[in-house]
Amino acid sequence: MSGKKKDKAGNSPFEALRPLKEKMTRKEAEARAAAAGGGKAGAPAPKPAPARHAVSAPQDQEDDAMLLRRLFAGVEPLDRTRGRTSAQTLEPSAEARHAAAWGPSKAREEADAVHEHLRALVEGRTKFEVADDGRRVEGRRIDIPHDAVRDLRRGRFPIDGRLDMHGMSIVDARAELESFLRATRARGERCVLVIHGKGSHSPGGSGILRGEIAAWLSQGPASEHIAAFATAQGDDGGEGAVYVMLRR
Repeated sequence: MSGKKKDKAGNSPFEALRPLKEKMTRKEAEARAAAAGGGKAGAPAPKPAPARHAVSAPQDQEDDAMLLRRLFAGVEPLDRTRGRTSAQTLEPSAEARHAAAWGPSKAREEADAVHEHLRALVEGRTKFEVADDGRRVEGRRIDIPHDAVRDLRRGRFPIDGRLDMHGMSIVDARAELESFLRATRARGERCVLVIHGKGSHSPGGSGILRGEIAAWLSQGPASEHIAAFATAQGDDGGEGAVYVMLRR
């Protein structure tokens, strides 16, 4: 008698488990096949990737160079000098060097001239226009109207004071003239008569004071008091005297 037990029909009790065992064995085989093939059992194996042809190094370099040319076609290179000042740019032109050399000097000269003019106005040393034909003399400060000089020449201003310098030396006459003009102007007088003489009794028949009077009235300390002067009319001394208009 066999060691395996049988049922009443004479079959072994493990026969019913045989299909289950075979099914499990089949699934284990499929799982192993799937694990070995990288996919499910029965799935077609993946196609191998097409082989790439190797490219030589020179060919790679040529392709890269051509690619760069295409990428940068039409692109202008940057001007690296922009934003920087070269030594040539800093070099000044001849005109600029000349202006730099002479500009300050010229400006100083003009400024000095303006200041001198202002000082002259304040101190009464503005330039005179003087005319002297050897017989008659007249002058005016450049800011005095010509009409005033014409009226002065014609004796239309009343005479507020007189100074007679007959017989004086040049030194004494000049000092006396300056003192007289300062005093009469301080009193607010407008027109005075200065008698210098014709010089008919002088050596050579030429008056010494007559030759100096125009310079004294238009230059030096006495001129700061003078607005205009002109040879007097005959009744007031004629060519031996001058009308003097004082400054206000």
